[in-house]
Amino acid sequence: MKLNFRNLTVQVITGIVLGIIIGFIFPKFGTDLKILADIFIKLIKLVIAPIVFLTIVIGIGNMGDLKKVGRIGGKTLLYFEIISTLALVIGLVVVNVLKPGNGFNTNSVQGGDISEFTEQAKETSHGAIEFIMGIIPDNFLGAMAKGELLPILFIAVLFGIAAAGLGSKAKPVISLFEQIAEIFFGIVNIVMKFSPVAAMGAMAYTIGNFGIGSLFSLGKLMASVYLTMFLFIVVILGLVAKLYKFNIFKFIGYIKEEILLVLGTSSSESALPRMMEKLEKYGCSKSVVGLVIPTGYSFNLDGTAIYLSMAAIFIAQAFGIDLSIWQEITLLGILMLTSKGAAGVTGSGFITLAATLAAFPMIPVEGIALLLGVDRFMSEARAITNLIGNGVATVVVSKMENEFHPEEKLNIPPPVDNGRDKVSV
Repeated sequence: MKLNFRNLTVQVITGIVLGIIIGFIFPKFGTDLKILADIFIKLIKLVIAPIVFLTIVIGIGNMGDLKKVGRIGGKTLLYFEIISTLALVIGLVVVNVLKPGNGFNTNSVQGGDISEFTEQAKETSHGAIEFIMGIIPDNFLGAMAKGELLPILFIAVLFGIAAAGLGSKAKPVISLFEQIAEIFFGIVNIVMKFSPVAAMGAMAYTIGNFGIGSLFSLGKLMASVYLTMFLFIVVILGLVAKLYKFNIFKFIGYIKEEILLVLGTSSSESALPRMMEKLEKYGCSKSVVGLVIPTGYSFNLDGTAIYLSMAAIFIAQAFGIDLSIWQEITLLGILMLTSKGAAGVTGSGFITLAATLAAFPMIPVEGIALLLGVDRFMSEARAITNLIGNGVATVVVSKMENEFHPEEKLNIPPPVDNGRDKVSV
């Protein structure tokens, strides 16, 4: 079969393969290529804040009906809470059944320096009050400048509601925002041309820095995490998709380019703008996409939830700490809070894990050093799971609200009634 190297999917796969080869043969040079991935992610972050703001404002402004906005928001948050809690529970169940940490010799693994993560965890507030206060920015421009997703979401919702309340007076502003949004998506299309090179750089860095051997050093835990995420996608999200009459495998095939991009960069944020565009073309309304996807990046991190629950219990097993059922339920409660608001960027899951263990003294926070070598590989799995989970959530909410119209997006005209099917009497 002839490969079409003009196809983005083929280009990204080629970049990943080249990155593995370069990292393996020239590890020092491969480590230096991390700059390529860093440049790409910075370019993507450059447009995320305005795209999220504009898309939400346009969606709410065009919706007009504020009751509908509240209804969609309520259903979205309820769905997120149910699914992410299921992800945490599945992680706890599988890690307790497979017990990847049992018999693990903690002395055989050279602990790395975890001070970077514990310090960041201390600086990050995970209490309910601090979390709520963190959503409200000090000022409008500050949130945009820092690229903080939750405050931007908050500002955009307020702006959109105010615009919807003004009715026809706000239409010129909404129309202008639509044109500006098209320009930003045009910038995304330009930046995406660099994605195969970024994927190559990220993979070369990972293999060059950690070595292929790190893929096997903690293989049982990695296999358990990958298996759990696979089961979550196929069984849980598959059942949800079937319930709402779409096929999970066909949907995954539809977003394969975004999945490969996340695989290369280990960041679900790198695919956010393209994912929003893809879901609109799939049939979801702009208003639902604008509300669900950005919110999901803070409240619906299914892959991160699975990773956090499994990693915490793995560390306990490795240190021979036998947790009671009530202690695990307590841990689950802490994880339900700490997993919310974790950004979809590389390393955020590790920082959140440090914060979780700091709030749960039965498990030593120093144990995260055991995961340093393979966290990068597991971050790819959790980022892909986050991406697919948010995509499924958007389709589900669109179908709940009767805002899913694939025929319109594909410009398929409705069937014409020519009278041939009528029976003459």
